[in-house]
Amino acid sequence: MAELILNFFNPAIIERVWPFLLQGFYMTLLLSAIVIPLGLAGGLVIAILHSLGMRWLTWLLIIYVDLFRALPPLVLLIFIYFGAPFLELDLPKLLAVAIGFLLNTSSYYGEVFRAGIESIPAGQAAAARATGLSRWQTMCSVILPQAIRNVLPDLVSNTLEVIKLTSLASVVALPELLNNARQAQALTYNATPIVLAALFYLALLWPIVRLLSRMEHESLGQRR
Repeated sequence: MAELILNFFNPAIIERVWPFLLQGFYMTLLLSAIVIPLGLAGGLVIAILHSLGMRWLTWLLIIYVDLFRALPPLVLLIFIYFGAPFLELDLPKLLAVAIGFLLNTSSYYGEVFRAGIESIPAGQAAAARATGLSRWQTMCSVILPQAIRNVLPDLVSNTLEVIKLTSLASVVALPELLNNARQAQALTYNATPIVLAALFYLALLWPIVRLLSRMEHESLGQRR
């Protein structure tokens, strides 16, 4: 037991690396605050454009969504960050990660929003148009509020995965939580920083998991 504590829960190492990991945690929060709204906005645009029903545009959106859902986000981040200099672009790490996550997460959010929009009966849009609302007003005032409510658990679940995916930013040495934990582990030759990072992630994600569970139970109750 003493050996376990020494290697995974070493108090002395926790005291040493705590400020360093806290800095990484703040970067993870900042990264999440950037990539989640970007992904949501991009996905919403994709879904609205898809609802226009223009064949050529629909095919372009299908190609975009399929491509960036199929590409592993880790490969995408490496390609953007290390490939940009060959195009004479010097992208800051945070910007490169934001672009990579925008391309990846918007494709997933787009499919969720599209499913929500398509879950609304077409008659509601026709009725709204009959009252004199424009297509844009109908979408914003009638369709989207119901669509988002219908897929809210899926949006929260997707957001949970996006926060966990931010750990991939360590591949471009962005000083987020996992990157700092791995550096601390390499310096201390001890797994305690990784365990501490896991506890940070747990503190961040557990409330979202509980919220998602509650929403799923409420949704199941409404269906019954």
